Amino acid sequence: MGTPRRQFSLARTGAIALAIGALIATATATVQATATPATPAALAAPAANTSAAVNAPAMPCGGLVIAKTAGGYWTCSFDDNFNGRSLDATKWTVQQTANSGYHSGAECFVDRSANTSVANGVLSLTVRKESAPFTCTDPLGDYRTQYTSGMVSTWGKFTQAYGRFEVRAKLPAAKIKGLQESFWLWPADATKYGPSWPMSGEIDIAEVYSQYPDRAVPYIHYVPASLDASVTNNNCLISDITKFHSYVAEWTPSEITVIYDGHTCMVHRWNPALPLVGSQPFDQPFMVVLTQALGITTNEFDPPTTPLPATTQVDYVRVWK
Repeated sequence: MGTPRRQFSLARTGAIALAIGALIATATATVQATATPATPAALAAPAANTSAAVNAPAMPCGGLVIAKTAGGYWTCSFDDNFNGRSLDATKWTVQQTANSGYHSGAECFVDRSANTSVANGVLSLTVRKESAPFTCTDPLGDYRTQYTSGMVSTWGKFTQAYGRFEVRAKLPAAKIKGLQESFWLWPADATKYGPSWPMSGEIDIAEVYSQYPDRAVPYIHYVPASLDASVTNNNCLISDITKFHSYVAEWTPSEITVIYDGHTCMVHRWNPALPLVGSQPFDQPFMVVLTQALGITTNEFDPPTTPLPATTQVDYVRVWK
């Protein structure tokens, strides 16, 4: 698997450090999310994973009919409720450091049931300590570690430009530094607008740093024409991160809106630096990526204190166009 690459991971470090370092700074909006809010603009909103009648087919995207802000309705294009006994290989690829060279912190992403599994209606991504140190195979350079983790993406299975992307998930209970969870979108062609990150863009719907367990942080990565604080918001509060919450990005040719539990967290209208113009670099299909990782920079993993194993559970992933 050629993308995402570790050079992307390392390049992200600076941006992540800035986001964490400024976490308590004044931001454009403050949102207090709740565990069971109303779904935005939804005409019908059944509970997640509601059991269907016997022999009745499941409705795509939970049977929701969601209105677009600009008029009309979203149409379901991707839906996984994780109701089976294993990961649906027609929809997901298990990310492995050995294939892609990608890792965020000290973890090694592997394809093992202890790290990535589906059961009881949820996808579980687990970072854990192994019984002994080992060498993590990495095409960009092997390294020693004692930690494995789970990460999945729709690479090679599903990509889409524009739409409504939703992840419903609950996160580990840690309240000290060392863990990082991410729900994000990554370009199908990571070098379309240049050889390095973030020239072709990245959409972080939500990143959660265990050092700050009361909030999720969105971030729109690209090369802007000028500094713009609206690429992120550090003050989107989550009432209890260990309960299921809805994390949404609505992406049009001119703006990206991030919504947590039906509350708008941020709106960004991007303005790329030349030679890019208009909707670039967010004018190509992106894949969906779900990551349970160990922390870096000011949220750096601390072996003696960071609680492991730690698991992110995903109830569903839905995409509309």
